[in-house]
Amino acid sequence: MARMHSRKRGKSSSTRPARLEKPVWVELSPEEVESEVVKLARKGRSKSMIGTIMRDSRGVPLIKVVTGKKVTQILNENEIKAPLPEELANLVRKALSIRKHLEGNHKDLEAKKGLNRTESKIYRLIKYYKKKKVLTPDFKYDPEKIRTLVAR
Repeated sequence: MARMHSRKRGKSSSTRPARLEKPVWVELSPEEVESEVVKLARKGRSKSMIGTIMRDSRGVPLIKVVTGKKVTQILNENEIKAPLPEELANLVRKALSIRKHLEGNHKDLEAKKGLNRTESKIYRLIKYYKKKKVLTPDFKYDPEKIRTLVAR
């Protein structure tokens, strides 16, 4: 199946670790891993960045294997919630940077097309998240007002 706005077919990604039990080299206890996840989230790190940091600097291949809980569950238990879902926030950031580029380069037709495609993805995701009740039913994408939600 071809992706809607890309030149390639299929899904390219890194493979997850094959093991479903805690590896012997992981020295952190589940409680330590959870506290580290909460600490990183309070610093403003995204869920994917938390997983990457834990993998690269703490030697935890998968948080769920060590703790028995996903990063989302750990954050929900500690009442840490992002204003927007991560993939939606990333798309909004991308759209805002394209808009900023178009302010100085208003004849860049490729960028206009890219903005159109990115905002199409944003609208589709908003529709999905409203259906799943992640976003409120009255949520609207307004590039001027949404800047504050995705500010880094």
